[in-house]
Amino acid sequence: VKDKDSNINSDTRNKYTVNNNNKLKIKWLYTGSTSMNAAVRATVRVGIYTGAKVYFVHEGYQGLVDGGDNIKPATWESVSMMLQLGGTVIGSARCMDFKEKWGRLKAACNLVKLGITNLCVIGGDGSLTGANQFRTEWSELLADLIKQGKITAEEAKRSSHLNIVGMVGSIDNDFCGTDMTIGTDSALHRIIEVVDAITTTAQSHQRTFILEVMGRHCGYLALVTALACGADWVFIPEMPPEENWEEHLCKRLIAQRERGSRLNVIIMAEGAQDRKQKPITCDQVKNLVSKKLGFDTRSTILGHVQRGGTPSAFDRILGSRMGVEAVMALLEATPETPACVVSLSGNMAIRLPLMECVQVTKDVTVAMAEGRFEDAVNLRGKSFQNNWNTYKMLAHVNPPEVKVAPKIHPLSVLFSPSQSNINIAIVNVGAPCAGMNAAVRSAVRAGLIQGHQMLAIHDGFDGLANGQIEPITWAQVGGWTGKGGSNLGTKRNLPGKNIEQISLNIAKFNIHSLIIIGGFEAYLGGLELVTAREKYEELCIPMVVIPATVSNNVPGSDFSIGADTALNTITTTCDRIKQSAAGTKRRVFIIETMGGYCGYLATMAGLSSGADAAYIYEEPFHIHDLELNVMHLIEKMKTSVKRGLILRNSNANDNYTTQFLYNLYSEEGKGTFDCRMNILGHMQQGGTPTPFDRNFGTKMGAKSVMWLTDKLKESLFVSPGRIFANTPDSACVLGMKKRSLIFQPLASLKDDTDFEHRIPKTEWWLKLRPILKILARYEAVEIDTSEVAAMEHIIKKTGEIKGGKI
Repeated sequence: VKDKDSNINSDTRNKYTVNNNNKLKIKWLYTGSTSMNAAVRATVRVGIYTGAKVYFVHEGYQGLVDGGDNIKPATWESVSMMLQLGGTVIGSARCMDFKEKWGRLKAACNLVKLGITNLCVIGGDGSLTGANQFRTEWSELLADLIKQGKITAEEAKRSSHLNIVGMVGSIDNDFCGTDMTIGTDSALHRIIEVVDAITTTAQSHQRTFILEVMGRHCGYLALVTALACGADWVFIPEMPPEENWEEHLCKRLIAQRERGSRLNVIIMAEGAQDRKQKPITCDQVKNLVSKKLGFDTRSTILGHVQRGGTPSAFDRILGSRMGVEAVMALLEATPETPACVVSLSGNMAIRLPLMECVQVTKDVTVAMAEGRFEDAVNLRGKSFQNNWNTYKMLAHVNPPEVKVAPKIHPLSVLFSPSQSNINIAIVNVGAPCAGMNAAVRSAVRAGLIQGHQMLAIHDGFDGLANGQIEPITWAQVGGWTGKGGSNLGTKRNLPGKNIEQISLNIAKFNIHSLIIIGGFEAYLGGLELVTAREKYEELCIPMVVIPATVSNNVPGSDFSIGADTALNTITTTCDRIKQSAAGTKRRVFIIETMGGYCGYLATMAGLSSGADAAYIYEEPFHIHDLELNVMHLIEKMKTSVKRGLILRNSNANDNYTTQFLYNLYSEEGKGTFDCRMNILGHMQQGGTPTPFDRNFGTKMGAKSVMWLTDKLKESLFVSPGRIFANTPDSACVLGMKKRSLIFQPLASLKDDTDFEHRIPKTEWWLKLRPILKILARYEAVEIDTSEVAAMEHIIKKTGEIKGGKI
C-alpha cells in the first residue's frame, strides 16, 4: 500500500517515515565549492521519493535571508542534466548579513512561513558552523519573531525545532572527519591534466617546474599531486621543511638529474610555510633553484582553474551517496539529535557530530600555529597520514645503490642497513589497466630504499617461466605514474602449465619474494603458486597480489587499480551521448560496458551518468523487468526530459544481449522514441591514469614492499640464502576493505570466490543499486537499511583535545 503523498511503499520505507502530515520540508542550501550538483540532485530526488517537499535556496545564506524568489520548490525535472555540470546550479554567495542576528531572524522568518524545519547545508567549516549556530539559537529566534509580531504562536509551534545536516564541499579537502570532501577529486583531475602537459615541456627542455596549487591551510591537493606525478619535493603547511631546507632541496634536484632525469617537479600549496611560519613562495623557490643550480626554472600558479570543469565520476558518486545519506539523517532526526555532517571513511558513508569535526579542524590550525606539526598531520586523519608517510618514503634523498646480490649470503648481512641482499620480483598479470605502472614504480623505489634489489619480470607468468627477468633501477621507473597500460608487459596465461620452469627460475634468479599486480588472473595465479608449494620448495617465498583491473572483480578488495580510470572514461562517453540524446529528443542509448560478469562498472557508471537502468549479472533480470524499463521510458518521454540511457554489463545475461536489448527497445518504443547502441570496448582499458588510480597504485606498491620486508625477516632459512615461507599468511591479497588497506591470505578468500564467473560472492557496491533506481524514478524500491550510518565521534579517533593539545 502506497502512502498517499509518497512514491514509496510503506513497508519498504521502514523507519524513514515522513512526519507533519506527510509534508516534511527539506531546504537545500549551497554555500561552498564546486562539483556539488550530484548532491543537489540526489537530495532533491530522494527527498521527493520519500514524500517530502524540497526547496532550493538560491545564492547561499544570502538567499535564505532575502527570501522571496530565492526560495523555490524543487521538482524532479529541475535537477535533470545536472550531473555533468561543474559549480552549482542554485548559486552560492558570501553573506555578511547571516553573521548578524537580524539576518538570521529574517532567515528564520522565511523558513517558518514556508513550514521548513529541515536544512541541508553544503559548505566549509565556516558555513557549517553558521548553520549550527542558527540551529542552536532557533528557539530564541522564534521567540523574538513572535514578540515582533512577524509569526504567530501557532506557526512557531509547527516549527518548534530545526534539524541540520551538513555535507562538506571544498576542493582543499580541509575538513577533518572525512577522507574526501566533494570537489577534491575533480580539482585533482584539473591539476594532473596541467602537470602532465607541463611534464612534456619540462622533459624536452630539461627544466625545473614549480607548480602552486590551492590550499591556504591544507596541503592535501599538493600532497596527492606530488604522489600522483612523482614530484621531487612538496611544500605543505601542515609539515614545513626542516631547517636548511634550501640545501636539501638542491641536493634532491641534483640527485634526480644525476640518475638520468631530464626534469624536476616541485609542488607547492599556496599556504606553504617554513618552521617559523614564514611563507615560502614560488618566486623564492624559483630564484633559489635558478641562482644556486643554474637550472632553467619556470613557475605556474593554477588558481581558480582548479575549481572549474566537469566533475569526476568519483565526485558524482560521492555527492550522490552523501545526498542520500543526508536525507536519511534528516528523516531520522529528533529535536535531541545533534547537527551532523555526512562524511566518507574508506568506502563507507558515515555521520559525525558537526561541531566535533569543526573543532578538530580548528585544532589543526592551532597545532600549526604552535609548531606542533606532527599533531597537525595526525589530526588531518588516517588518509592524510598515509599519503604523507608514502611521500616521505618515496622522496628519499639518496636511495642506496643496490648491487647484484650474491647467490649465497650469510644471515648476518641479509638485512644490513644499506644492502639487504634481498631480491624482490614484480610481475604484471592479466589485462593491462591504467595505474599498473604507478604501482610498479612505487614498489621499485620503496624496495630500493629498503636496500633490496628489484627485479622486473616481463610478459606475465610466461616471462617468469622463460627467464625474462632483469634488474630494474630507480631511474628506469621515472615518470611511470602518468603512463597507462603496462610497461612491463602482461599476459593472461596462468603459471600452472609452466610451474616447474617457474620454480627453477625463482631459484636461478634468487628471487626471495614476489609482487603480482593484476586482475583475476593474478589472484588465480597466486593460488596456483601457493598450491604448488607442496611440490616445489622454491615457491615457498612471501607473495602479495595487488588487484589491478578495470573489472574490479578481485576477491579481498573493494577497489582495484584501474577501475576509476575506466569509470571516468565511461562517464565522459555517457555525458557526450546524453548531450546528443538531449539535442535529438526522444532517443534512448544502449551502452555496453566491460567487466565480464562483474557489474561494478555498469552500476557505478549508471550512478555517475544518471542512467535509467543498469543490467548486471549479479542482479538477475527477466522479461518482466525489461518490460517495466521500457514502460518507464515511455512515461519519461511524456515529461520535459526526453532522453534515455541504459547500461549493460558485457556478460550480464547470455540471452538478453546488448543487440537483443537494442532490438527490444527499438520495437517497443516505436512512435515514442528511437534507439542507438554503443559498445565501448577496449577504450575503457586505455588512457592516462586518474589521480585516484595513481595515488592508489602508489600507496599499494609501497605498502606491499614494506609488508614483504617484514615477512622476509620472519621467514625461516633452510640453507644459506634460501628463504622458506609456506604459512597461509605468507601469500596475501592487499586490498581496500571498508576503511583500511589490509592483507588477506589467498587461501582464506577461496570461500568468497565464484570461480566460474570470476567474481567475489560478496560485493559492497550492490547496496548502492537501489540509489540508482530511486534517482531514475522507479517506485517501490527496496532499500537495505542493515548498514545505515550511525553517529560516530571523531574526537575518540584523534584523541581527547584539551587546551589545544592531544
